[in-house]
Amino acid sequence: MSLIIPANTLASGGYEVDNSLRFNDGSSDYLSRTPSSETNTKIFTFSCWTKKSTNEEYLTLLSGNSSTSNNTGFFFNNTDELQFWNEISSTVNINIRTTAKFRDSSAWYHVVLALDTTQSTQSDRLKIYVNSVQQNLTISTNVSSDQVTWINDDVVQQVGGLWGQTGGSYYDGYMSEVVLIDGTQLDPTSFGEFDEDSGIWKPIDVSGLTFGTNGFYLEFKGAGTSANSSGIGADTSGNDNHFAVNNLTAIDQSTDTCTNNFATMNPLDNIGATTFSEGNNLLLWTATNKTNKSTIGVTSGKWYAECKAIDVNGGTSGTLIGVGTEANLASTYLSATTSGWGYRCQTGYIQNGAGNEAYGDTWAEDDIIGVALDMDNGAVYMSKNGTFQDSGDPTSGASKTNAANNQPSYGSAISGTLFFACSSYDTDSLVWNFGNPPFTISSGNTDGDGYGNFEYAVPSGYYSLCTKNLAEYG
Repeated sequence: MSLIIPANTLASGGYEVDNSLRFNDGSSDYLSRTPSSETNTKIFTFSCWTKKSTNEEYLTLLSGNSSTSNNTGFFFNNTDELQFWNEISSTVNINIRTTAKFRDSSAWYHVVLALDTTQSTQSDRLKIYVNSVQQNLTISTNVSSDQVTWINDDVVQQVGGLWGQTGGSYYDGYMSEVVLIDGTQLDPTSFGEFDEDSGIWKPIDVSGLTFGTNGFYLEFKGAGTSANSSGIGADTSGNDNHFAVNNLTAIDQSTDTCTNNFATMNPLDNIGATTFSEGNNLLLWTATNKTNKSTIGVTSGKWYAECKAIDVNGGTSGTLIGVGTEANLASTYLSATTSGWGYRCQTGYIQNGAGNEAYGDTWAEDDIIGVALDMDNGAVYMSKNGTFQDSGDPTSGASKTNAANNQPSYGSAISGTLFFACSSYDTDSLVWNFGNPPFTISSGNTDGDGYGNFEYAVPSGYYSLCTKNLAEYG
């Protein structure tokens, strides 16, 4: 069975991955380099960990491009299969895809493409693995003996960029531990192993591999925008095959990785036609939309997130930020039942199925709403720009001092599985920060265990919503 690293799972101990890179296809984000010379275009291995943000779109992981009629691409296709394509002089000589489809936007997948066209047995020439499992393949055009590709050629090589130099195929999502091995066909055990306790496939240290002349290892440790050892696209293999940055900045460097999976908003549970971007943290609604929720729900522990208003409309409409149960969020607005609590922008009220309660200040564009969810005591608190409303005290424990759900009209404890959530009655836009903000933070605050990056101080005893914290406090 193919195991993924889902939103609510943690592999124990071992090698830790610190950084990933968040690609946004709407801004055409990608990395590129052109090798100074051609090396082995017949034999290579590509490995990466990927957390895709969208489905039913072409999302390129690796490409080599000479022209629109001379190109190689390895990508998720528009039916969510992994596909490898090679074209020379407008003739497609490799076209192979997996039978399996990969649609979980909350999970990290480990993907390996292993190619050796010199193999005598045709089925050994191209192998695709996901989380160590060799995939069954649908073959449109099989790999002929000694077939060359554009990978490792002296033409532009891209990570996350265009496949075939045509539009609509930029990667959208997160990547970490991106590796190219020039001249060797490897299996997944060179890049990962099964966790002895959980049985989950997890990364290992690859720094000791032989990368080959045009091989590279991208850890995304740097924050600069130049193609050097301090850049976002720095090659840490020792080859100095550094990549140029295209439309990516330090904001796109993330700590959401294959060893610590952070919550985002969930595009697979989309009531209406919300548009998701920036790693599923930025939401744009239409007037017909209702509610969206986080990829991770919780039943215990204390959790903190922030949500910044980008564009909210006043008048008779409204935007709400808060929490709700899955049942509440399935088909209605956050405030329509007693299992959801939303802090409304133009009134400052807390809204719940039991009614509206005067609670705090109104809020508008550029304001940041903090949500502190205490599942141990059944309470939720809302802040505006660092000030908890109605003098609420998230550290008050069982007394639930001025909690949003402890107002006179409500007085009921939160229970069940709760998600961070938001609703709109209009064409509004919000951006969530679960610890990896796609916008500039002026101060920078972590939780008590050092995870996350927030604009305002995280209340004592509350934590960012990620798998490492869930393993300890959830």
